[in-house]
Amino acid sequence: MTTQENIRNIAIIAHVDHGKTSLVDSLMKQAHIFRENQEEMGKELILDSGELEREKGITIRAKNISIPYKGFKINIIDTPGHADFGGEVERTLSMADGCILLVDAQEGPMPQTRFVTKKAFELGLRPIVLINKIDKSYANPARALDKVTDLILSLATDESQLDFTVLYGIGRIGKIFSTLPAGDLTQAGDLDATLEPLLEAIVSQVPAPKGDVTAPFQMQVNGMEYDTHVGRYLIGKISRGTVHKGDSIVLMQETDGEVKTHNGKADKILTRDGIEFVEVDSALAGEIIAIAGIDVSGIGGTICDSKNQEMLPPLKLSNPSVKITFEANTSPLAGKEGKFVTMKLLQQRLDLEKENNVGLTIKKIDESSCSVEGRGELQLSILIETLRREGYEFQVRKPEVVMHKENDVLMEPLEELYIDVPEDYVGTITQALSSRNAVLGTMDVENGQAHFIYKILTRNLLGLRLVLLTATKGNVIMNNFLAGYVPVTKQPEPYRKGVLIGTESGKAIAYALNTVQERGDLFIIPGDEVYEGMIIGINKYPEDLDVNPAKAKHSSSVRQSSAVTTDVKLKAPLQMSLEFALSFMAKDEMLEVTPINLRLRKIHLSKTQRDVQRRKDRQLQSND
Repeated sequence: MTTQENIRNIAIIAHVDHGKTSLVDSLMKQAHIFRENQEEMGKELILDSGELEREKGITIRAKNISIPYKGFKINIIDTPGHADFGGEVERTLSMADGCILLVDAQEGPMPQTRFVTKKAFELGLRPIVLINKIDKSYANPARALDKVTDLILSLATDESQLDFTVLYGIGRIGKIFSTLPAGDLTQAGDLDATLEPLLEAIVSQVPAPKGDVTAPFQMQVNGMEYDTHVGRYLIGKISRGTVHKGDSIVLMQETDGEVKTHNGKADKILTRDGIEFVEVDSALAGEIIAIAGIDVSGIGGTICDSKNQEMLPPLKLSNPSVKITFEANTSPLAGKEGKFVTMKLLQQRLDLEKENNVGLTIKKIDESSCSVEGRGELQLSILIETLRREGYEFQVRKPEVVMHKENDVLMEPLEELYIDVPEDYVGTITQALSSRNAVLGTMDVENGQAHFIYKILTRNLLGLRLVLLTATKGNVIMNNFLAGYVPVTKQPEPYRKGVLIGTESGKAIAYALNTVQERGDLFIIPGDEVYEGMIIGINKYPEDLDVNPAKAKHSSSVRQSSAVTTDVKLKAPLQMSLEFALSFMAKDEMLEVTPINLRLRKIHLSKTQRDVQRRKDRQLQSND
């Protein structure tokens, strides 16, 4: 049985693409938790097993594994690096007793690094600093370390956090150095090295978990997994006591100010062995375990001995800043492409998401709609894409900013925005950010790369990523995190061109599209289903334009040459990605989402209804 003194629980903190998941791959392989002929030995990004995680190259859900080292059991928590998934970070940091602060040797600490490090320091975690990717062409480990030192000095809550070990490495190939190698660092990957310096630092620098093993059992639930045979496994770190298989336990959970209890029995106790869960008879304080026996989701709640019911403080999570309204699909094509098409089924699925994903706030509005609040557009788009791949069909409104009141003053979120872009695009960036009333903090240029720090309202940040990616031909890196709240002020909406709106239902016809494309850029091709009120393209001009993409060529007794009747050349349509659609939508539009298609449409499908609504909106504006 593992003793408390031989357990080390450590979280890895890093920004997107700084090499965190690749480092975990190397740790697992060098720890020999796989057989030499096992499939995982030839894989990369082993823990990012989700389809969307692999497609987007990011960690979405926090995960934990364990590796053995010289008689110690090291539990490693791999956390997301994108600010939108901060809720995943916050819920799992409480399971750690130390942290690895992983920083790219070229980029240095980034916004999410600051955000997560601050949370870790508030929990009293002591860092091990790892300057990663020292073999990059423009790597500058000394400068990166200086920036990390400044970051730690500004965030540390305890003097012990200032006494940190510094390591250098190339995580993707499993090589760590106690001191920075001499000579050409781009060739550092050829040097003889392993991950042992990091493992030694974890064992010597990270404290063993605390908690009286003889006290009554108590554990906060930080995660959940589901097994079709056993049901739910509730995951967390035991804060005190020991739990045995068969013990009577109770889950205490606060919901809307009321503490609810769920009684059960520890039917199964499991701990991590590599990436797998293995069943054990008992576990003690400090161990990260999964318990089966209470078939409710209890993330944030407390599991304790039924005879000593005492609740731990609830998890503290950052406030959401963006929300989207989900509704049942009401378009003329509703129900034709999805497997799950009713609001009841969609609500049930969102209720399940609410239980499992503490980073989202999901509220039922009425029988036909509900709102989902999160930290950003990426987090919400991941949910939408997950649902459509599961077979759900629905519609969503334009993303909105989540506001709240402080002393009767309406407040809105303000973001700190970091932008890295080639020097050639400095003018493009300053012009785009100025048009969105962003305030420039600092700007510097190094090695042909410009670095900006802006303050910008979250509502002005929506859709900006797509604009900048287009304007810089994909050469921009954007990162942001919540900086605070400011009083709401009136500002004009960012400029957007008008749209081309279909006036009839049917199939798009090449003849009609040949004429329509002269008005702007199309989203559709011949043969696509269209309906009245559906947005089929972008107008060249600011106003919306009604067009008929299903209009057939009238028959005529006049003979025409074949060149006139067959020579229809259509431009390639614009690709309708989910991110594009969410950022492009106007307030009077919505997005129809099915497993097969994404369709933008007006909320009011008929032109008459839209004209009536416009008159009402003008009347309201004049009254204001």
